[in-house]
Amino acid sequence: MNSAHGKSAGLSRLRALVPAALLALVLAAGCAEPVPAPLPQVQAVHASEGALHAPHAVVSSANEISSRVGAEVLRDGGNAVDAAIAVGFALAVTHPAAGNIGGGGFMIIRTPDGESTAMDFREKAPLAAHPEMFLDEEGEYSADIRHRSHVSVGVPGTVAGFELAHERYGTGDWARLVEPAVELARDGFPVMPGLARSLAGVLSSMEPYPASIDAFSKDGEPYEEGDVWVQPDLAASLERIRDQGRDGFYQGETARLLVDEMERGDGLITLEDLERYEAVEREPIQGTFRGLEVVSMPPPSSGGTALVQMLNILEGYDLAGMGHGSAAHLHHLAEAMRIAYRDRATHLADSDFWDVPVERLTSKEYAEELRAEIDPEAAGVSSVDDVEVTAEAEQTTHYSVIDADGMAVSVTYTLEQSYGSRITVPGGGFLLNNEMGDFNARLGLTTEGGLIGTEPNLARPEQRMLSSMTPTIVARDGELFAVVGTPGGRTIINTVLQVVVNLGAFDMDPEAAVAAPRIHHQWLPDRISLERALEGEALVTALEALGHEVTFRGGQGTVHSAFIDASNGERIGVADPRGSDAAAAGY
Repeated sequence: MNSAHGKSAGLSRLRALVPAALLALVLAAGCAEPVPAPLPQVQAVHASEGALHAPHAVVSSANEISSRVGAEVLRDGGNAVDAAIAVGFALAVTHPAAGNIGGGGFMIIRTPDGESTAMDFREKAPLAAHPEMFLDEEGEYSADIRHRSHVSVGVPGTVAGFELAHERYGTGDWARLVEPAVELARDGFPVMPGLARSLAGVLSSMEPYPASIDAFSKDGEPYEEGDVWVQPDLAASLERIRDQGRDGFYQGETARLLVDEMERGDGLITLEDLERYEAVEREPIQGTFRGLEVVSMPPPSSGGTALVQMLNILEGYDLAGMGHGSAAHLHHLAEAMRIAYRDRATHLADSDFWDVPVERLTSKEYAEELRAEIDPEAAGVSSVDDVEVTAEAEQTTHYSVIDADGMAVSVTYTLEQSYGSRITVPGGGFLLNNEMGDFNARLGLTTEGGLIGTEPNLARPEQRMLSSMTPTIVARDGELFAVVGTPGGRTIINTVLQVVVNLGAFDMDPEAAVAAPRIHHQWLPDRISLERALEGEALVTALEALGHEVTFRGGQGTVHSAFIDASNGERIGVADPRGSDAAAAGY
């Protein structure tokens, strides 16, 4: 027997029989070659169980399996960007309602020395796009064309965005970061309760697309909790990305499969559209609020601009003195939201195509002007004659990462609606987005129902559609403090706003700041929406007396977040209790 092989085999048997700590002592005594100390164990805490406290690093996401994938990358020496890429690809397998390779999104990165940057991998309009592309043969606006057709698919950005982030800020081997997603798709994983409900709920809407029924059901029947779900076509697509990087998606077999499906459904995306797609690194939006330094996403996201604008407005009030959840507190929140969403609809769009007055919108001086519009005793009025807003689907996903060196990453990405267009690329195994619906319907088309017809966010070749995604990183006294963000469509900005306000104005601990009930106002429709946890006759009566129309909703957003305890450096992962399969993981 080869002596080297014999030594290896003997060492393997020894490892199997002897506890790790004792083995280390035996090896150190010279009985065999030295081995590294065992790696720390990755721990995970489900969203319903509270926060995870980890000494080194933490990940919080919509799915426990994906959070563990990220935590293992961190434990094995990868940095926060490496972990974010691994989590993103894993979510494309385990959380298909929003996790994706067929969509796009945004990433905020903060390095250990406090520098911040923004990665824009929002989808683009195909070269054949034009402002009247959502009109039917009679020249009438068609919601089906805009939201539920092959025409609604934007050129995907996720793979290009992850590769750009990896090239500039990652340290790990690319293939190592994609491999966990490949294995999850190829070998399968047990379906969790929330995923089982989600898959059962979406199945009927996938009936027009046989490839979707094949990929997301058991011969037309829903997967049940505990079933092992295997996705061989998706595994093959991920293998090409693992081995070829972005070229494995935007060129070659995957690109051909995607374009073939576009041609079958009279979609607009061509091979040229895919080859031309580029992710972009941008300067983030920055602001301050009561000692907090806030870094968030610039256009084509409206998130960072509107967030800082609202924080600037609210900084002029004693919110803590009003009492959290009081009518006065919620009234001032709603009025700041009303104003910011009016400006959002008027000014925000892809800044590569439109001159967006970001500096003015985020200035303290402008906030002082806007504060003068707010009557503490009466609700403002949103007028259809001024500007209107359009619907934006709420099914997105967010995850947060902090590594052992203090690098932080905040990622929000999406397919637009839950499961996007519902169109799966045959042979590719992945869903396509329906993000073109985030462009305005048509110039001048405004309705009481909430359509918007302003010019900045009209569909144009290679323009990126406006978004509400608000990945955000918060520092306190120059030191990393919090990584936050959420899904929720048009509610995203307001959800992030309230978490930051809870931290800065009410000095809440991380769990409380995330769990506290939320509200939403988006200019039009002119009403305030409250989570049911705020339901109560006295509060509703007080808000109505101020002139608000009050409605109620279920949970608003899922802020899967990460924090650092300044007193001891401990990492705290908080998966929002509103997320059924969500968990934080770390070591």
